[in-house]
Amino acid sequence: MSLKKILVILIMCLVYSFGFFSLASAKSKPSLDKWKSSFDGSKAKYKCIVSNVSHPVIKGVYTGFALRDELWKRTKGQIYINYKPFSMLGGEVEVLNQLQMGAIQGMGVSSVAATNLGPRFGLVNLPFLINSFDKLDKFTSNKKLFEHYMMASDHIGIMGLDITGYGNYGWATTKSVKTIAEAKKMKFRIAEAAVNQMLYKEWKLNPVVMPWPDVPVALKQGVITGLDHTPMVCNITKKFEVTNSFTQINYAQGLFIWIFNKAWFNKLPSDLQKIFKEVVYEVCAKIRQETRKQEIDQIADAKSKGIKFFKLSDSEMSSLKKQGNLVHQKFAPEINKIYPKDKYKPDNFLKEVQEYIGYNKAKK
Repeated sequence: MSLKKILVILIMCLVYSFGFFSLASAKSKPSLDKWKSSFDGSKAKYKCIVSNVSHPVIKGVYTGFALRDELWKRTKGQIYINYKPFSMLGGEVEVLNQLQMGAIQGMGVSSVAATNLGPRFGLVNLPFLINSFDKLDKFTSNKKLFEHYMMASDHIGIMGLDITGYGNYGWATTKSVKTIAEAKKMKFRIAEAAVNQMLYKEWKLNPVVMPWPDVPVALKQGVITGLDHTPMVCNITKKFEVTNSFTQINYAQGLFIWIFNKAWFNKLPSDLQKIFKEVVYEVCAKIRQETRKQEIDQIADAKSKGIKFFKLSDSEMSSLKKQGNLVHQKFAPEINKIYPKDKYKPDNFLKEVQEYIGYNKAKK
């Protein structure tokens, strides 16, 4: 066979392969038809592209669509949020770069990834600190402490406004994990975040740092055998189709922080700025309450499908908490950093939050 014929065959194979994979990609692309708006957002004077990595069936993720609809109504069609969930714009670290550059205007970023913007955001990831719905409500209700927390990325032009959630963190695994010894045999996917990496090092477990969009394939291929995540997310995003059990550690709340590019926000007229903030606060407060019930419902649904739920013994939980306390100490300097634009300048922000939440008291 001549070289020319070989080249032609190779080119045809490449074209065929490209077409096949493009078709497969198109078929697998998530549809937003279920959440399609009833209005034409293209006519809005101010447009805002907002990203999220997860599934809008999760209440904390659906927030973006709720914001879209309520802002359209309250601004009489002047602001339109073009919401892109399902990792449509890429993984979180990638999208955070887009946000900083102004390519997009907003993001419902997970608190674990948000530390890449401002280390202070890592406060809520610290183990056994704000690790329940009640503690989260207590934290968000303290205006002084919560507003200082939300200023974490303000110094780089990213404005934090409010929080929604996706449940309590634990371990979804391909084999039952009832003890720390069993956990040490697993390969846990963890987020691209400093606090999480530090925590898993103290726990002496086996973490695999990985963007969320890469998880499905890695899980099916056995690259990872466990997920550091919440039962709600694992059930809704079908991770329980591969994993078969969940160990309820409840060491932190899964949270989305709603952040926006300040340069874009500052271009809004003052009346629309006011409405924008009010809508975010109102919608997020409502969604946080709905998330409580959703976690209960999703756990019940997972159990009905045969997913087994476990808890570690009190002594092993105490061990995890003791090791986790070292993460508080090591990450404290990052959380306590004060930036020029901070309105509140506490000497020890982490200590104030610990005492307010009752963390130190619980450790005694």
